[in-house]
Amino acid sequence: MSVLVQCVPNISEGRRQDVVEAVVDEVRKTTGVHLLDYSSDADHNRSVITFVGDLASVSQACLALARKAVAEIDMNQHAGAHPRIGAVDVVPLIPIERITLKECAQGAWELGQRLWDELGLPVYFYGEAAKSLERANLSNIRKGQYEGLKAATAQGERLPDVGGPQLHPTAGAVAVGARMPLIAFNVNLGTGDKSVADTIARAVRARNGGFATVKAMGVYLEDRNQVQVSMNLENYKRTPMYRVLETIRREAARFGVPVVGTEIVGLVPQEALLEAAEWYLQVEDFCLEQVLENRLRNL
Repeated sequence: MSVLVQCVPNISEGRRQDVVEAVVDEVRKTTGVHLLDYSSDADHNRSVITFVGDLASVSQACLALARKAVAEIDMNQHAGAHPRIGAVDVVPLIPIERITLKECAQGAWELGQRLWDELGLPVYFYGEAAKSLERANLSNIRKGQYEGLKAATAQGERLPDVGGPQLHPTAGAVAVGARMPLIAFNVNLGTGDKSVADTIARAVRARNGGFATVKAMGVYLEDRNQVQVSMNLENYKRTPMYRVLETIRREAARFGVPVVGTEIVGLVPQEALLEAAEWYLQVEDFCLEQVLENRLRNL
């Protein structure tokens, strides 16, 4: 089996579908990569693109989509519910087969240098590729979002790891990193009161004493007049989806608010879903080989 790297770039556009399609087309046209999924959210004004390939091909696809995004997205005109620092907000490289997390970090450093050299995009490295402990946490890089980071770099503060010192005049900056697979998991609540979602997000996220591998924030969904606890589950083995959902359900009940639905953005490991099924169904002594498709795949 050949080397397989997953990449999940997030771009700061979720409303102009023609722009999203133009960016995704750059991935489709890149030899050696396979587009797996992409989705857009108008409230977040953000799109998530997922593809796989060898490290060199994935890097080439990232450069191509970034070139198109830089040409089409002006951060000075951008607004949305999700924190962001640039037209291409974040580019994670994720090891899948025959490649290590450290090798993905090396690939992130090389990709970041090319994004600056070829596109003039300043780069912040995060996750396993972080150049400092503080920047390992993506939230620290995004503090103040595009506007706050733009002001800080203009004052000679919070300078990029590569490029700069100031941000690209329209495309901002990009966070490039290496990490293990995460699950983008959102829980929608039956209320329009964002303070409820904010309170629950604080209860479950790591930096406020919640689950160690969870990042969370409250989001108002204007088209539904509902609020959402929007999360990244960075290690579903340590913090399963069902555990987070049940905690949110109990916290929401304190406000007399129901959970009305959940959402998975992008792809999710099968194991994470089967763990949830096992827990909710109370299946005893369950193993993955009991799944028909898994057994057939191993014939």
